[in-house]
Amino acid sequence: MKKAFHRRGDLILQEKPFACVLQPQYRQQRCDRCFKQGKVLKCSNCLYVRYCNRSCQTEAWPDHKDECAKLKALPAGLVVPAAALMMARIIRRLQKGGDFQKGYYTQRYYRRFHDLMPHEENIRKDTKRIEHFESLSVVLLRLLDEPAIPAGGELLRIYGKMCINSFNIVDNETITIGTAMYLGASILDHSCRPNAVATFVGETLQVRLLEDYAGSEVDFGKIFISYIDLLNPADVRRGELADRYYFGCECERCRDEAERKLMNAAACPSGDCEEPLDLDDGKLLACPACRTEIKHSHREQFQEIGNFTKEQLAKMKDVAYLDVCQLCLKKQKGILHHFNVYYLKTLDHAFECAIDMEKWTEAIGYGLRLVDGFRKYHGPFHPLFGLLLLKVGKMQLYLCQFAEAMKSLHAAEKIVRVTHGEQHDLYRQQLVPLLCDAAREFELAEEARKGSGSGVEIREVMQ
Repeated sequence: MKKAFHRRGDLILQEKPFACVLQPQYRQQRCDRCFKQGKVLKCSNCLYVRYCNRSCQTEAWPDHKDECAKLKALPAGLVVPAAALMMARIIRRLQKGGDFQKGYYTQRYYRRFHDLMPHEENIRKDTKRIEHFESLSVVLLRLLDEPAIPAGGELLRIYGKMCINSFNIVDNETITIGTAMYLGASILDHSCRPNAVATFVGETLQVRLLEDYAGSEVDFGKIFISYIDLLNPADVRRGELADRYYFGCECERCRDEAERKLMNAAACPSGDCEEPLDLDDGKLLACPACRTEIKHSHREQFQEIGNFTKEQLAKMKDVAYLDVCQLCLKKQKGILHHFNVYYLKTLDHAFECAIDMEKWTEAIGYGLRLVDGFRKYHGPFHPLFGLLLLKVGKMQLYLCQFAEAMKSLHAAEKIVRVTHGEQHDLYRQQLVPLLCDAAREFELAEEARKGSGSGVEIREVMQ
């Protein structure tokens, strides 16, 4: 019997990839078939791909056997770009009848590779993508027999479909570990205020509802996920979507002028008022809430520190430094509003840097300051918000802050249960054990405090 009503957290789509590839930097840590982390053994023939067990190797062999000899012939130490290996795998799949493969997104409706838009005209006008395509075309000569490589126009269309329809596969820490194409899930459109979320179990895609949905069958024309980072102003989001996916976003959130102002807001110069100020409005002479005068010097300082922050964030795109984050936060104090996204991005970098440096108390402080901003811009149910609270709770537990840990972990549990489901490893193997530890240690600490027990020594939980 079909459900007449779908609840938040319900799994509405689960799909194996049409083609996928592990990022090269994880080849020695993860299985090429299931993406599981752990001890992996090389394919005895090509010595390039690795598998976690015989079962995964056997399952992968029908797809791997054709590429195995090509990988074996590569010069020692050569690392194949992930996009090139992905294209080769797509082409091989198509040559084996893959264009007839159906990716079902409901019991009745499906998509095939043929249904995907190639965006050929957009690609041809995109200098960076054309350069990338040409470089991949050269690498393909090492991965495929030349007669097997489709003619230029068809090859470009395959490349376009791959670029536009691929998902980044992320691990439990939301770190990208691979790329995959899912035929059924390609039906999902973008919104900056999504009502569904995509997560992964190994290479398997799962899509869950973030809101209740009335109806016995989900209409996927009304289901939206986010393609990009939502912690950006509308103009940045629109630019990224236009550059990467060739469309202009006109969702409700992108038209929300109040949020645009808040994301770029300045703090009130009074120091005590929480009112966000839109200093792009040259007619704003005083704070609307407390009537504090907005001096020209405050506008200049806001502009200067905003530009400085953006420059530093751009430099820290790949590697962040705690001292730089701290300098930015010091300059931002009293100038950028606490809902300004560039302040939040700085906090996020500082949070992760402090964790890497094992400065737990500092990290907790940064994390707690992030909570309101993450809830505001990611929404109450988002994997990044749940992971933030989980990390904070884990550190609080380690520092014997048991009551605080219980609060953070319970909040994380409500989110992760929706975004990942109760059977996901993040929920079952990480979050639930931490909650049990926190509850037990809290009870023991309370007994000790009341004089009915001895001191408590918490076990190591940060490993």
